[in-house]
Amino acid sequence: MSPVQKDIDRPLGQNASAAPKVSDDFTVRAGTVMAAVAVVAIVASASAIAFREKPFRNPAPVVVSTPQVTEPAKTSEVARIAPPSRPKADGPSIIHVSPPDGSAGNVVVIRDASAVGQNLRVAHLPDKDLIEESETGPLPIRAVDGRRPFDVYARPWSGARGARVAIVIGGLGLSQTGTQRAIGKLPPEVTLAFAPHGNSIGRWMQEGRREGHEIVMQVPLEPFDYPNVNPGRNTLTVAASAAENLKNLRWALSRTTNYSGVMNYMGARFVADPAAMEPIMAELGKRGLLYLDDGSSARSLAPELAVKDGVPFVAGDGIIDAVGDRETILKKLDQLESIARAKGFAIGTGSAFDVTVDAVAQWVGEAQRRGIEIVPVSAVATDPEKG
Repeated sequence: MSPVQKDIDRPLGQNASAAPKVSDDFTVRAGTVMAAVAVVAIVASASAIAFREKPFRNPAPVVVSTPQVTEPAKTSEVARIAPPSRPKADGPSIIHVSPPDGSAGNVVVIRDASAVGQNLRVAHLPDKDLIEESETGPLPIRAVDGRRPFDVYARPWSGARGARVAIVIGGLGLSQTGTQRAIGKLPPEVTLAFAPHGNSIGRWMQEGRREGHEIVMQVPLEPFDYPNVNPGRNTLTVAASAAENLKNLRWALSRTTNYSGVMNYMGARFVADPAAMEPIMAELGKRGLLYLDDGSSARSLAPELAVKDGVPFVAGDGIIDAVGDRETILKKLDQLESIARAKGFAIGTGSAFDVTVDAVAQWVGEAQRRGIEIVPVSAVATDPEKG
């Protein structure tokens, strides 16, 4: 028997004789009740949150943007196009804009990179903010908000990092039947280059843009054996003054509108002369135009001057129809594919001969099935203003 416990040794507040014994069964039942109460409390809290107002019940909706276009009433009407942004190589971008109904909050818009550039449904209509009127016709200029013809008149493309090939077919406008055939048969991803000496260029430009083609203007430049080989009227020459060459350049630029840039027509001597070439590149930079070098002259100063004057630039990897034979042209196109797989992209140039048009139309479909993306020339240009 244990000794009698004195009051001073007893725990504070306890009465040994009165303390009841708590059974194990009672402890288990009490714990079960407490757990059930906790579960009810959690369910009640979750229900309260679920039926609350924003932000829990009404998160910002995700909307895939689709360009909204009002059909033009007349083909002569001038379209005002919202300023586009150039695509990034890493795919679609996400931007935040205000909801169209003006309600509070933001809408997250996922914008497909292929929507970049002028909407193809109105691509044949010039943007009046990009036009300077002249005696010979409309001249391209930068808009007051900074938009360039290079940006606005670019054909949309995916923005993907895969192998890309740009094909530019020149001489459009010289033959009416040949021009019609080229526009009708060439895939819309192929870029068209118009000769300034052609006929009905404005009409053919609109037709080409309606079919989805990007357009560049050809500018006749002096070759080494000029005038025995003559690019045509208003050729820019090394012997002419800068003012005269600029006048001839502006004549070529005013032949039509809605093009993203220019490319040389011949010009091996001119592009190698810094005094002749520099004012031309400065003018293109001021007007916001791309310069495409067909790659026929290794002495061209265009790459260096383009960086200096802020001109988007691209150089061709080869002329595909220097030999006008179908099989030879197809082999040249296959070489472009090999270059594109090696370095990411390639550019080929040619003329609107029937054999060239037929070969390109066949090859493009085959290349696309092999995973090659056919892109407009603007998609592979280096843009000094974008870094």
